[in-house]
Amino acid sequence: MSKRVLHIGGYNKITKPFIELVKDGFDFENHFFLMICDSEEGSKFKNVKVSPRNVSSRLWYYIKAVCRMHRAKKIILHGLFDIKLVVILFAMPWLLKKCYWVMWGGDLYVYQIGERNWKWKVREFIRRPVIKNMGHLLTYIPGDVELARQWYDAKGKYHECLMYLSNVIDPNIIQAAQAGLEEHTGLNILVGNSADPSNNHIESLEKLLPYKEDKIKIFAPLSYGDQEHAKKVIERGKEWFGDKFVPLTSFMAFDDYLKLLKSIDIAIFNHKRQQAMGNTITLLGMGKTIFMRAGVSHYDFLKGLGLNLNNFTDLALKRIDEEGSRTNSKIVNCYFSRKNLKHQLSCIFEG
Repeated sequence: MSKRVLHIGGYNKITKPFIELVKDGFDFENHFFLMICDSEEGSKFKNVKVSPRNVSSRLWYYIKAVCRMHRAKKIILHGLFDIKLVVILFAMPWLLKKCYWVMWGGDLYVYQIGERNWKWKVREFIRRPVIKNMGHLLTYIPGDVELARQWYDAKGKYHECLMYLSNVIDPNIIQAAQAGLEEHTGLNILVGNSADPSNNHIESLEKLLPYKEDKIKIFAPLSYGDQEHAKKVIERGKEWFGDKFVPLTSFMAFDDYLKLLKSIDIAIFNHKRQQAMGNTITLLGMGKTIFMRAGVSHYDFLKGLGLNLNNFTDLALKRIDEEGSRTNSKIVNCYFSRKNLKHQLSCIFEG
């Protein structure tokens, strides 16, 4: 029997908890997941099919995708990174009206940050009509929808949705962070969330130079992303700040990373596009001081929720006041909640 809702995307740390969420909170038998994975990892669920990275498996994956997309009532595209899938949709535009594109960010911003070579031009030639005629756009950042409309003339209906548990804050984490805050001298500063050059680390460190004689400690997560860029960041950080600069070059367990975030006083996310939302939401919920680049879609969205944010241009090493901290925690607890996510997904699956 055909499943009503077909999910297509990568099998990873974001989508695995999402599958569990659908299983626990919805009619799981009404969903089919056709996922791809770089490893040989499989799934314990009969309606979750995972295709490893080899020629024969991927060929069957795309054949199954075509068959199931025609039979499904709704198609949830978890990101639009797979150019082969985009080619299929380009060749079969009648499928687009029932497609729901979950906008991850990088799949949209490739228009802005992609290298303008012939490969980019070919990909954009294929992507443009697909995005333009996509039936539905899923995100919780309206600014990204506006960019899709501006760049691709996207006509799809916008559905506000947090989509993944990575965008949901655990109220227990907030309570634990506020109840057990450890005292420390000086200020702990977080710069960026990865080794990706889009963090603009050097510019952020340069902004901190006037404070290099103060009691500060700068933490820079660099364990994943562009490792050549990470080397440059470490070299400059050590040159300017010495032992006050702490590069985080090894992967940290989730609990250890939360412990680090709990100790942070000020976080600087100097991205020019939507990124690091999981870190941003968690830190805001913990009542931390956040500096971001104004004018990007997620900055405008968070300000629109009433959250207290600071413009990177006006960087000053001053903690948020107690009232602003409490307000941020309250807003984050309310909006970025599991209850809100389940309500939003219900509207999409059953609407």
